[in-house]
Amino acid sequence: MSATAVHSLWTTAAGAADPIAKIPAPKIEYAQLSPTLIILGAALIGVLVEAFVPRKSRYYAQVFVSAVALCAAFAAVVALAADGYGTTKAHIAAMGAIAVDGPALFLQGVILLSGLVGLFTFAERRLDPEAHGNRVDSFAAQGASVPGSDSEKAAVKAGFTTTEVFPLLLFAVAGMLVFPSANDLLTLFVALEVFSLPLYLLCALARRKRLLSQEAAVKYFLLGAFASAFTLFGIALLYGYAGSMSYSTIAQVVDGSITNINPALADTMGNDALLLIGGAMIVMGLLFKVGAVPFHMWTPDVYQGAPTPVTGFMAAATKVAAFGALLRLLYVVLPGLRWDWRPVMWGVAIITMLGGAIVAITQTDIKRLLAYSSIAHAGFILAGVIATTRDGVSSVLFYLGAYSFVTIGAFAVVTLVRDAGGEATHLSKWAGLGRRSPLVAAVFAVFLLSFAGIPLTAGFAGKFAVFKAAAAGGAAPLVVVGVLSSAIAAFFYIRVIVLMFFSEPRPDGPTVAVPSPLTMATIGVAVAATLVLGVAPQYFLDLANQAGVFVR
Repeated sequence: MSATAVHSLWTTAAGAADPIAKIPAPKIEYAQLSPTLIILGAALIGVLVEAFVPRKSRYYAQVFVSAVALCAAFAAVVALAADGYGTTKAHIAAMGAIAVDGPALFLQGVILLSGLVGLFTFAERRLDPEAHGNRVDSFAAQGASVPGSDSEKAAVKAGFTTTEVFPLLLFAVAGMLVFPSANDLLTLFVALEVFSLPLYLLCALARRKRLLSQEAAVKYFLLGAFASAFTLFGIALLYGYAGSMSYSTIAQVVDGSITNINPALADTMGNDALLLIGGAMIVMGLLFKVGAVPFHMWTPDVYQGAPTPVTGFMAAATKVAAFGALLRLLYVVLPGLRWDWRPVMWGVAIITMLGGAIVAITQTDIKRLLAYSSIAHAGFILAGVIATTRDGVSSVLFYLGAYSFVTIGAFAVVTLVRDAGGEATHLSKWAGLGRRSPLVAAVFAVFLLSFAGIPLTAGFAGKFAVFKAAAAGGAAPLVVVGVLSSAIAAFFYIRVIVLMFFSEPRPDGPTVAVPSPLTMATIGVAVAATLVLGVAPQYFLDLANQAGVFVR
């Protein structure tokens, strides 16, 4: 064919239908996505601060930018909720990618408050003695230097600090904000990676015990990569089953109410194997993130090895985001498969509650003990997920809100108890702490009693709500197992309290560092939330109840 003929064909095709005119511009509701956009914008500003602000001023600039962003994003969430986006105006935004509804806004608010309180522990610089005349925080002087090398010693001597942790925290928060509100599988996966990758890095940056910290990060990264791969494979199978990534379309295909079937996909839509295996793989990825048995193996090692401020933030916020995503997947995408997934979830909840509580009894390290405690709590929250009622959703939302503050507060107290090697996390060193520092021991006892679910604490109100919802939803045997697990768990919480108040202090025991107002604020907020949610939970239960309806 001659060149002129090709040219004329091309111009004819272009004239017949202008390809540019065919592509519609995306319609993005920026105001409704503002909490996430504020955090992402601040994270990018944090990266620029690292590049252009002199080293001496970076710490203050980063803390300021991060705190302002988290407060502004929380204000945006409150404004959206006040404007009715949690109830009457709930809808799907960003061309079907993001749901703006009650559960999304409630969980985003909890994640942002957890991030703000966690930020204060990240910024703490008074716990360790000054090194070479410089204040130091919990993070390595220079993350890239090999532990014990000359470059690390030079970095410590020069007073370097890893201020990159603040933008990493913000990127993690941004991913967590999108995760529970994602309304299609691709957005879900992108959000999963956006919050997981910064956490893998943060876990490796402890100033003391750097090798343990790096080992924890590698374990978390490898197991997290496996879980992400399972999730991605499940997404591919569900796409093959329904021909769509959208939650609502998949739900319609599952329950058979879809009308406009693509002829190319008509054959695969009846293939239940794709649906069951794909759904199971995605749920498996989410159960890994919440730390449910048998996908919990990373939890104790990572909680023990990561810098304690990171452990506290991760333990609280990751659970909130992952349970939000799990609820939306089971209640919006797979309600038609309820009879398939409920028995499996029963089994997972039972072994998670019992496994976490029983193994925690054998622990001798306070951070590992709190890790197994968090596994048991994942089982309690799953009891609310299994209820498959509106009360089930609202009870889970309330429990996540209560649990996140108690957890961050407990890990903030752990950062205060120190000896020559840094944090004294071995339980034997906590003996007699109540006589040496009554206030710190009393505060920690409040958090432990809340974890145990003792009345007048947030933990009791949360457990009562999820167990009541589970019993009303026909899962009464699960509640019996939950109460038994709570009794087992109460044993090791109260054992720690007895150790602190009724044992003789060791002469070579640890000291309690005097924190700056930042950590004091963290612990103060956590104690206040624990007591308020325990003594007068009704307002917050009503708030969770209003927010308990998913938009479809």
